[in-house]
Amino acid sequence: MQSTKIICPNGHLGFAPLKTASFWIGVEASPDFIACDSGSDDVGPGPLGSDTSTSPLAWQTHDLEQMLLAARELGVPMVIGSAGDTGTNSRVDLFVSIIKELAQKHRIAKFKIGYFYSEVDKEYLRSKMNNDSPVTGLDERPELTEEQLDATDRIVGMAGVHPFKVLLDQGADVIIGGRSSDSAIFAAAAMSRGHSESDAYYLGKVLECASFCAEPYGGKETVMGEVKSGEVLVTAMNPAQQCTVASVAGHAMYERANPYHEFVAGGMLDMTNCNYEQISEKTTRITGQEFFPADQVRVKLEGAGKVGERFIGIAGIRDPYTVANVDKVIEWAKIQVREKFGDTGYELHYNIYGKNGVMGDLEPIKEHASHELCVVVQAVAPTVEMAEEICMTGTRQMFYARLENVKGTAGSVSFVLDEVVQTSPAYVWTLNHTVAVDDPLELFPTHMTEGGI
Repeated sequence: MQSTKIICPNGHLGFAPLKTASFWIGVEASPDFIACDSGSDDVGPGPLGSDTSTSPLAWQTHDLEQMLLAARELGVPMVIGSAGDTGTNSRVDLFVSIIKELAQKHRIAKFKIGYFYSEVDKEYLRSKMNNDSPVTGLDERPELTEEQLDATDRIVGMAGVHPFKVLLDQGADVIIGGRSSDSAIFAAAAMSRGHSESDAYYLGKVLECASFCAEPYGGKETVMGEVKSGEVLVTAMNPAQQCTVASVAGHAMYERANPYHEFVAGGMLDMTNCNYEQISEKTTRITGQEFFPADQVRVKLEGAGKVGERFIGIAGIRDPYTVANVDKVIEWAKIQVREKFGDTGYELHYNIYGKNGVMGDLEPIKEHASHELCVVVQAVAPTVEMAEEICMTGTRQMFYARLENVKGTAGSVSFVLDEVVQTSPAYVWTLNHTVAVDDPLELFPTHMTEGGI
């Protein structure tokens, strides 16, 4: 079987710019694909709920431009998943438009752009729920209820390899995917060239975060994965990095409840019998991985809903007595808020930061505390006006806290931000569930367009 090489330049496209030096070293190694994940739920529910990106447009464009120029120079497919941090339909459209603009800018010859969407209509899930097909919770969440569904602003399904493979089979030169399994982006490319699911999914797992599988640590550097029959080789492109047995195995098994099993779209990757071998200074070879298909195809769902408008305030405290009694200061401020706004209908949060790492919501400050604290106040309420007033009250009233053994009227909080600041609205995760599907493509419609001149 032919060998297939894939380079990954960034563990989250656009979140911070890829490092061009190691990327072009990877390009010189003549890969068969250039692929990258561009999303994560690590950014929180806000971007999904508000249908925005958390990454700057300039950084997204930078990474897409480097990848597009290299892919068209080599004549190999460029594959992107979870476009624009969340993989919503608008983020897919954004990336497709960027690709077209870059092709015009660089006068690239015509090429095919494949793309697919991942947003899921709420009524689709409501129909499933009403027809004895429950939407099952993950991480000990209960089944989805209609109340939770109604509180949701936007939902995406997580695609597996299927839409990527369809678009590759149709001859796409560039693929922009909606929300996707990180591993599937790379696995689909390998499967399209005849490699087994076991090798392809392991390749995807180890490449998804780019240089996080290399050492010494260095973000946004390019790594190359090569898959052959029964084995995967991983090589660092940065001259200062190596893919070692420890770094590759560590990355493959991190953040797993069972570090030897990785649940991917369509089944489970079993790494129990993996063998890691250092075959050169920069390359580790992996064998023994196995993939077991699931009995039923289920799609992971992510959903977010808006809680309210949000303001923040900041207070600095240096008085030793107030530092030692900061929990009482905060409780005083909360009482003043409750006296005016009651106990419900809003949220008020306090987080304490100290130079020695002291942090927490009303965490006791004891003998190891810093001499200086920063208290961040967050208020969430249905309207901008209410959130602003609650935040201002909750922040300023720390200045007036009545503590035992404090004399005088000057107060003991050394600095209070006079103007609280409006920030992004507050969102929460409403869905972390799975739904059964008859066809793994039914939630991920594929499309084809053209770029270039």
